[in-house]
Amino acid sequence: MLFVTGGASSGKRAYLKTLGYADEDMADAVIDARPVVYNVQAMAARDPENCMELLEALLQKEVVVCDEVGGGVIPATPRERAIREQTGRLSILLAQSAQRVVRLVCGVPTVLKG
Repeated sequence: MLFVTGGASSGKRAYLKTLGYADEDMADAVIDARPVVYNVQAMAARDPENCMELLEALLQKEVVVCDEVGGGVIPATPRERAIREQTGRLSILLAQSAQRVVRLVCGVPTVLKG
């Protein structure tokens, strides 16, 4: 599995297109038959208490894409902090299990693993 991360609007979708994936290959915040799951942070935000249940299904995908959520201002509400915390924990597990991890900043991919 390839895990792609980076800030919002950092060029993740454009990067996937350079790898041969089209928009129709990318499932937006849902797990279905498509090879790419995009916006995992939105999936985690729906139910932060149970978002780790997504892990096994995500590990079966070719590509998993999640915005980095750990930087910047600390969220004000307990719910927002829980979302940030659990999304970060899920990202750690995805990165540990991935064969390759790529982080995008300003459209520039940096290989962190693999």
